[in-house]
Amino acid sequence: MRRSTRARRSSGNARSKRLLAVVGTLAVFGGVVAVTQISSAEDRRSNRTRPASAACVEPSPGATAPSGSNTTRTWQNGRWVRNHWGDGQQTARECQETRAGGGAATNGGSAVACPDVASKLPQVPDRARAEVDRNLALLQTQIAEADRRLAAERNRGDAFIRNAILDPLASKRRATLDRITIAIDRVGPRPRGLGQLAACQVAPTGNTNEGENNDGGNNDGDNNNDGDNNNGGDNNNGGNNAPGAGLGVLANNCDNTQLQPHDGFQNGNRCVSTAFGEVGAAANNPSLLITEFPQQVGANQPFTLQVSTRNLVRDRFLAAGQGGYYVESSLLNEQGLVRGHFHSACRMLQSTDEAPGNPEAVPAFFVATEDGGGGADADQVTIQVPGLPESGIAQCAVWAGDGSHRIPMMERANQTPAFDAVRIQVN
Repeated sequence: MRRSTRARRSSGNARSKRLLAVVGTLAVFGGVVAVTQISSAEDRRSNRTRPASAACVEPSPGATAPSGSNTTRTWQNGRWVRNHWGDGQQTARECQETRAGGGAATNGGSAVACPDVASKLPQVPDRARAEVDRNLALLQTQIAEADRRLAAERNRGDAFIRNAILDPLASKRRATLDRITIAIDRVGPRPRGLGQLAACQVAPTGNTNEGENNDGGNNDGDNNNDGDNNNGGDNNNGGNNAPGAGLGVLANNCDNTQLQPHDGFQNGNRCVSTAFGEVGAAANNPSLLITEFPQQVGANQPFTLQVSTRNLVRDRFLAAGQGGYYVESSLLNEQGLVRGHFHSACRMLQSTDEAPGNPEAVPAFFVATEDGGGGADADQVTIQVPGLPESGIAQCAVWAGDGSHRIPMMERANQTPAFDAVRIQVN
């Protein structure tokens, strides 16, 4: 049995080497060459049928965004920032449209990209906050409308898109930006230069990890369910050289579990056999911080969180709602930095005197952010919260995730993980 397993692995490696040998150079717009992943997922996919659990079903409660768009995009600091509501779950309609199109529903590889306004504002006075937030939300609505028009008219040519979509959008944004300027100017220092943020462009959407990487092809169990990583239990067979020898380790694989194997979807009472993966050096462990947040907001009032990350390359997101949960080992890039994304969530606290008693409750807000940014230096991402529906105290938290949604591992037990939380009063 073990010889046949090695033979399968050798055959898979041979296929990968042949594929790598074929790939020479990749030409990308602007002369930039980016190679993110080459795998034998297509070879495996052709020999397997999609599991029944991957059929188009309604998402779990709270997984659908109030706006009806489960993936939103904003153009921040020269890059797309993608926020996946519900960790990539789709409504049945979105799923069916994606399947019919052979992949994720996109605007033909491009979308309307506008400068981010929230991150360019000065400290907004409390008396102007409600009006500013209303207009920030309106800016997002305007972009969404222009994006839908672009999807319908993408074959009409550049001149048409400029005259019929981008120029009218710039006029609407300019009027909205003027209202933001006036609202702040009434009660505080007048913001300068907001009018320069009116013009938008059409930018390529790039790799959103919503197609080939997440449709089950590379998560079908080949790399974690056949026992290869566990060597049939050899790592824990009582040998003196086994990890944790002498510590009474109860288990380090799923060989003796009474639970069924985890299938990559968000189900409990399962056993995960995926290897933990790569652990970075202590100096390279991810960190993050909420750098700006409001002390209080009104119910259903939009607001923003500013999040800074370091040592987290935000380029890997396997949608949990599409079978990408706990299926991929943690990975480091060539600089030894964790590849993944980060999560943001807000939940209403029933009490501040004891731990919440309903850990299964769906948060009032949740997104997973993956934008291709991040690295060894700290940077900023703006998270736009559409509003919290009830009064009380909200706990808003952000935490890093590897490609398969686990908090990145640390070299030492006494290192603080990449996690932060704040309290916000909702009136």
